[in-house]
Amino acid sequence: MDFNLNEFLGAVANTLDIIEKDIFGVATNHSKRLAYISVIIAHELRLTNAETFDLASLAMLHDNGASMKILHDSLKGTPKEKINMLESRKEHCIIGEDNLRDFPFLTQPQNVIKYHHERNDGSGFFGLSKDEIPMMSQIIALADTLDLAFDLRNTVNKEVIRIFVNQHKNTFFSPWIVNVFNKISDLDNVWQALSDENIDVGLIKVIPKYSYKLDYLEIHTITKTLSKIIDAKSQYTQTHSSGLSGKMETMAEFYGFDSIMTLKLLISTDLHDLGKLAISNRILDKPGKLSNEEYEEIQKHPSITRQCLQSIRGFEEITQWASNHHEKLDGSGYPQGLKAKDLDFNSRLITCLDIYQALREERPYRKSMDHKEAMVILKDMVEYGRLDQTIVKDIDFVFSNVSSRLRG
Repeated sequence: MDFNLNEFLGAVANTLDIIEKDIFGVATNHSKRLAYISVIIAHELRLTNAETFDLASLAMLHDNGASMKILHDSLKGTPKEKINMLESRKEHCIIGEDNLRDFPFLTQPQNVIKYHHERNDGSGFFGLSKDEIPMMSQIIALADTLDLAFDLRNTVNKEVIRIFVNQHKNTFFSPWIVNVFNKISDLDNVWQALSDENIDVGLIKVIPKYSYKLDYLEIHTITKTLSKIIDAKSQYTQTHSSGLSGKMETMAEFYGFDSIMTLKLLISTDLHDLGKLAISNRILDKPGKLSNEEYEEIQKHPSITRQCLQSIRGFEEITQWASNHHEKLDGSGYPQGLKAKDLDFNSRLITCLDIYQALREERPYRKSMDHKEAMVILKDMVEYGRLDQTIVKDIDFVFSNVSSRLRG
């Protein structure tokens, strides 16, 4: 399919806004400002469009490790204090690099996220200095340092910022990047674009436009990366999306789906819980019963998934299947209360498999269930008219055989 990388990057940006709101309490646009500054520097350096696009993607994703529960649980204080605490943790560089290991960048950049906190004098996390530090890491590090130290949204700070950058020439920053910054910092439109009101439009203007003929296998490679970030949100969902994808692949083979249909379903399972990044771990990991307010909050996540994905052309079916995974045939599901006539076979299949996968996993309020225990609940839901009877029977047949083979 024609896959618009800019539209996908926009969806990623929306996802990062969600992560920021959950962890920091507000959408700070931190990653977007980094991406904008990085792209302006790339233009000045005359990097290729492919290099510039990869740099923008890496800047946007530089803190993707923040979704890891062990990191964001330790963050306290104001949004700015939380960001500074996160940035002081070496682990977020390692986790972030690992999350993007299989991401199909255009130019195959190496270790950019891992080394984005290195300094020219070797005083960073890993002790790299000068030209040992990847160029893209140095660009992101400059933008990151400035956005953490100053309010870049306020143009009155630009003289103080210029002084800071030049004072840290040869220590924090390489001479070449200081020289480039001095050139771009004279441009008023650069500073104006960093405001919360202008940053989205500014990014669209400066990031190179890329549409590619990607097959669904290549797109699945991208979405698997996002699913790792999603699953890392809670200790109870570390393997949820990957487990669901594995079961979806098994069912697709059982139904005789072709490779394209199978991959579209796998992409849907990768992304179905994207909206959960917006839900507080206080709710996701709560050991007891949710209050009405908490339940209403968690019911928002399929709508947020739809909101993030709906701008990607060619993803119409994928967005529908991913966003419908909590709908029920009798209209008792959420968020739209759709009924049987509104739900196609693949929406029903993802719903049934998502419930089955969740029941097979441990949760803060219960132990994991075996196949028979999970099927009791699914069959009860069939009796109440909520799930597709044929699909539930097929799940029972396929996975009871799998369980039997595993026991044997």
